[in-house]
Amino acid sequence: MNFRKYLVLAGVTLFASSGDAMLSQGMKQVGNVSIHHLQSVIFAILNPWVAVGIVLLLGFFAAYMTALSWADLTYVLPATSLGYVLLALVAKFFLHEHVSPLRWMGIALITGGVGFVAGGPALTERTEDSSAPLPRLANPARHGAPHSGVVPHSEEIEL
Repeated sequence: MNFRKYLVLAGVTLFASSGDAMLSQGMKQVGNVSIHHLQSVIFAILNPWVAVGIVLLLGFFAAYMTALSWADLTYVLPATSLGYVLLALVAKFFLHEHVSPLRWMGIALITGGVGFVAGGPALTERTEDSSAPLPRLANPARHGAPHSGVVPHSEEIEL
């Protein structure tokens, strides 16, 4: 893996944990929200902490999609789970939440598991057949698409 890919994984971790922390802080200020009262949801979104949290979580989503474009889910998800460690530290020292010893033990197990996953390949090796493109439909008009009048290629299949 190159530096750019490590940077994307770090972005996933940082955006997720900081976005979640911002959302938590904002929702503590807002209080109870009900989906049945749309005004309370809008009021919550307008809270600066919640708004920044949403933006950070959008950054997380973009970085996460980027990581999944070049690595398997079974690699990306555990590699970014170090965010749980960061989130626990943020919750403890900035949000002043109680993190029980049992949770710290769980976080230590996650960290150890990440070490096992990081030793494996980022992308599953694929055989020649599994990377071949899927065949196109021979007659799209039969499946609700307008007929183009184009003769199908030999690789197309009739369904």
